[in-house]
Amino acid sequence: MNDTRRRIPSVESLLQTDAFARLLDERPRSLVVSALRRVLDGLRSELADGEAKVAPEATELAERTRQALDAMDEPSLRRVINATGIPLHTNLGRAPLPGAVREALNDVSVGYTNLEYDLERGRRGSRYDHCADLLMELTGAGGALIVNNNAAAVVLAVDELASGREVIVSRGELVEIGGSFRVPDIVAKSGARIIEVGTTNRTHARDYEGAMGPDTGALLKVHRSNFRQSGFVAEVDIAELAEIAHRHDRPLIYDLGSGLLPEAESLGLPWEPSVRGSLKAGADIVTFSGDKLLGGPQAGVIVGRAELIERLRKNPLLRALRVGKLTIAALEATLRLWRAEGLARSEVTGMAMIVADTQLLRERAERVADALRDRSPGAEIEVRQDVTEIGGGSYPGVELETWVIRIKVPGRSEREIESACRGGDPPVIGRVRGDALLLDPRTVLSGEEEVLIERVAEVLSGDAERR
Repeated sequence: MNDTRRRIPSVESLLQTDAFARLLDERPRSLVVSALRRVLDGLRSELADGEAKVAPEATELAERTRQALDAMDEPSLRRVINATGIPLHTNLGRAPLPGAVREALNDVSVGYTNLEYDLERGRRGSRYDHCADLLMELTGAGGALIVNNNAAAVVLAVDELASGREVIVSRGELVEIGGSFRVPDIVAKSGARIIEVGTTNRTHARDYEGAMGPDTGALLKVHRSNFRQSGFVAEVDIAELAEIAHRHDRPLIYDLGSGLLPEAESLGLPWEPSVRGSLKAGADIVTFSGDKLLGGPQAGVIVGRAELIERLRKNPLLRALRVGKLTIAALEATLRLWRAEGLARSEVTGMAMIVADTQLLRERAERVADALRDRSPGAEIEVRQDVTEIGGGSYPGVELETWVIRIKVPGRSEREIESACRGGDPPVIGRVRGDALLLDPRTVLSGEEEVLIERVAEVLSGDAERR
C-alpha cells in the first residue's frame, strides 16, 4: 500500500476528534461507525485511482460521514415522477393506484381489519372471500381467487390440475416474460410436463387433437401480451381450443396476463382478449395481473368454474402465494370502479392515461414548456408530437399519439440532463431520443406538474449540480 493511503486516519482516532463529536451526539455510535467505514473505503478507492492526492482533514471526513448518514436514512423505494409517457411502466411499478384505492389503503393500514373474520357469524372467515363476489360479477365467473402475481396464478392452476401429468401448449406461446421468467420453467415448477405442439408460427386444432392422451392433465393457452406475430401465422382461438378440451374432458387454462375486464371496444381501444369474453368462449380457468390493464395493485387473479376454483383454494401451495390486507383492499377498491366503464375510464389512473385526449395532452405540454422557458432562458425547449407505448407487457405494437416537451441545453449532453433529472428529489424520469430529453405529460399525475417544473428548471439552470 502506498504512503498516501497509509496516512488515512483510523476509525477510532477520527471518532475522538471534535469534528465527530456532534455526529456522535446526534446519532447512535454504531451508525456513525458504519457510515464512516463507507467513507473511508471510498477514500481508499479515490486515492488508489488517483482521483484524490491527499487524505482530507477530519472536518471534511465528518461532513462526508454526515452525508453518508443522510443517504442511509433515505428509503430505498421512493416516489418518482414518471415523464416517460408509458402508463404501465414495469420498472416504475406499472399502474399507479387510483385515488379511491389510496383512501381504501389508508382505512385498513393503520388498525385491525376483518381480514379473516366473518363479522356476520362472529367466527373465523377467509381472506379469499373479500374480492370474490366483485370478480364474479365483473367477469361472469363461477368462482375467483387472488394470489400475489400472475406467474403464481399459473403455477397454482397447473399444480392443482395437472401436476405429474402433461400440459399441452403451442410452441408459439412458450413465451418469456420480464426478468427472464419463461412459461416452460413456470410449468415445470408446477410439477407438470410440457407437451409442445405445432410450430413457432403456426399451430392448428389437429396438433392439439394429436397430442391428447390418457396422461393429459390440461390444455394451456398463453396470451402473447408482450409481443406480436405477423405474416404466415396461425393459432387456435379460445373457443375452438375449449371445444377440444371439453370433448376430452380436460380443463383449459388461459394465461391471459394483461387483464382487460370488459371488451376493448367499449373503452375505445384496439382489440384485446377480455377476461369476460375468454370465460364466455369456454376457458375453464383464466389468470391475469392486477397491475396491468386492470389498473390496480400487483396481484394474480384467477377466475373460472366454481368447482375448479374450490380445488385451488384447498391446494396447500396457496398458503405460500397468498396476499395480505393491503393488496386485497387495493384490488377491491379498483374493482368497484370497474362496475361502470365510464367511471373506470376517468378514475382508474392507468386507464385514464391510456385513453387520454391528445388535445389535452398538448395543452399540458405547452403549459409545462412555457413555465420551463420562463425559468430556463438558456435551454432550447419545444413541444412536439410523438408516440408512446402502453407498456407493462400489454398491447405490443400499439402506439399512442402524444405530445412531448423536447429539451436541449447548449454545451450539455442529453445524457447529462437526463441523469441530473433522475438524481433529484423527487427523481424525474424522462426518455432520451436522439440528442434531447423528452418529457411526456401523459404519465405526470395531477398535482405533480409544479414539482416537475421546479425540479427540471433547477437542472436546466445548473442549480441542482451546484447543490
